[in-house]
Amino acid sequence: MDMSRVADQGLVLLGCGKIGSAMLAGWLEHGLPSASVWVIDPNPSDWLRAQGVNINTPLPERPAVVLVAVKPQMMGEALPAIQALGGGGTLFISVAAGTSIATFERVLGAGTPIIRAMPNTPAAIRQGISALIGNASTSGSDMTLAEGLLSAIGDTVRLQDEAQMDAVTGLSGSGPAYVFHLIETLAAAGEAQGLPHDLAMRLAKATVAGAGALAIASEEDPSQLRINVTSPNGTTQAALEVLMHEQEGFPNLLHRAVKAATDRSKELSGE
Repeated sequence: MDMSRVADQGLVLLGCGKIGSAMLAGWLEHGLPSASVWVIDPNPSDWLRAQGVNINTPLPERPAVVLVAVKPQMMGEALPAIQALGGGGTLFISVAAGTSIATFERVLGAGTPIIRAMPNTPAAIRQGISALIGNASTSGSDMTLAEGLLSAIGDTVRLQDEAQMDAVTGLSGSGPAYVFHLIETLAAAGEAQGLPHDLAMRLAKATVAGAGALAIASEEDPSQLRINVTSPNGTTQAALEVLMHEQEGFPNLLHRAVKAATDRSKELSGE
C-alpha cells in the first residue's frame, strides 16, 4: 500500500485495542514511520509504548487520516478529541460498530469525508474481512486509501448502501462467534461418540480451519465442495440429512440467527 501521503501528513488512531493494535502493527511493517502516527488511548499497552509512536500528545493540524477504533460506548467522550479536525482535507475512517455516518457528520460536518467500516475479530491475527461504505464527500482515492489501511488486517469489500451494514454485522461481524460455537459443539459431539476431549477439540478446530481454507483457495462453490465430500448413502450423507432438515437444520437456524443479529444491529444503531 502507498503510505507516502499518510507518512507526510500523519495518521491519528483514536483507540488502540486489539483491532487498533493489529492495524498499527501492519502499517508499521509496511513502512509507515512511527513518528507519523499519533495514538489517543487512555490506557496505552506496554506493546504500544514500545512502538515509538506519539501517544496522547498534541495532534498534527491536518493529518491525512483519523481512524476511530474505540468501543461504541466510549464514542461520546472520544469524539471531542478529534472534532476540530473535521471539515478539511482529513479522511475519517470508523471501525466502531453501531455508529452511523450521520452521527460523525453531526460532529465533524457533512463536508468531511467519512468512511464507515465493519471488520471482524479475526482482524486480530490479520485474517479479518472489513466492509466499507463512504459518505457523499468521500472520493475514489479516499476509498482506495481506506482499503489500503484496512488491508493490514485482512480482506476488504465495498458496500453499495450504509443500510447493508446491519446485515454485514449479522453475517461477518457476529459470524466468528457462530463458527466458534460450531467448533465447541462439534467437539462435544465427538466426545459423545467416545473421543477424549482434547482429541475431539483438536479434530474440530483443524476441520473447521481446513475447510475454511479450502473454501477460500478453491475455485469451486462451497455447495460443490460439499457435494464432493458426500458419497451416495455414505457417512456424510447420513449427517447432512440431519443438518439440512427443512425445519430443524442448519439453513433455517442460520437464517434465523443472522436475522436476529441484523435486527439487533438496527435497534442498537437507532434505526
